[in-house]
Amino acid sequence: MSKKKVLVLVHSDLIPPQDISKEEEAREDFEYKPWITEYNVIKTLKSLGHNVKVVGLYSDLMPLREAIDEFKPNIVFNLLEEFNGNVLFDQNVVSYLELLKVKYTGNNPRGLMIARDKAMAKKLLSYHRIKTPQFQVFKNRKKTKLSKKLKFPLIVKCLYQDASLGISGASIVKSEEKALERIKYLMDKYEEEVIVEEFIEGREFFVGVIGNKRLTILPILELRFNKVDKPELELYSEKAKWNMKYRKSKGIDIELADIPKEVKERIIKICKRTYKVLELNGYARIDLRVDENGIPYIIEANPNPNIAMKDEFAMAAESAGISYKKLITKLVN
Repeated sequence: MSKKKVLVLVHSDLIPPQDISKEEEAREDFEYKPWITEYNVIKTLKSLGHNVKVVGLYSDLMPLREAIDEFKPNIVFNLLEEFNGNVLFDQNVVSYLELLKVKYTGNNPRGLMIARDKAMAKKLLSYHRIKTPQFQVFKNRKKTKLSKKLKFPLIVKCLYQDASLGISGASIVKSEEKALERIKYLMDKYEEEVIVEEFIEGREFFVGVIGNKRLTILPILELRFNKVDKPELELYSEKAKWNMKYRKSKGIDIELADIPKEVKERIIKICKRTYKVLELNGYARIDLRVDENGIPYIIEANPNPNIAMKDEFAMAAESAGISYKKLITKLVN
């Protein structure tokens, strides 16, 4: 691969420290640093011989324009997941790059817009007869009734947030009273619309997809709760993702899926269709749950998912024989 000028685009608060010792890297909690993805990507790009410049954005596009004018990058490695505190505005930054005719990694503006809106994505999936849980959107506190079509248990979550933000054990509800209580809590805390959907009791899987027209499906990973009596009732909450003590207490692990061939084929087929229906490109991670009958339900599609070295996407790539350096190279290519 030819050496390139790579401009790495990150949130201004997630520019990693420049001097990190090997001792600090070896610490158990190092992979939980908020800037770990940025650190892994920047370090790997440099090790591959690329000329790397980092630019951090929050609410002003001028630093990006200045960096493009001065550095003249061959490509922007896009790790930005929000702009001005709004997760929906990342699509606008990518649109800006397209207006400037600058190449970038990851998803296009349209794919970002569709996938970030969980309700819009589910409507499209349902139209194409791709199974996804029944749902209802609450846009304000005035709506005080659940649809009679919804069957308990339900899960209540923010409509646009990702990384399991706002999801906890209290997110799963078994009565209308608890559902409305949780809806109000999320609206008050995050000032955002809320989606309520049927909770699929079963096993949870993650599927990485890379490509545009010709897709590479990475090995299927399963979320495992090895120290609980009923893992089919568990969910990937905020604590389950980011709290080391909680993860150990529940025996949480991400493992290669051990599933029958026919279930694997169903999962791969539904993930490919989801990727195309939502007009995704670059790379994405599809999250789904499979019920006791082996029927997969799409929970959500994550455009530009976390690609830290020890995160699910890179783990799956490693299982496919794609080292982290090869993965970063593949995304750049």
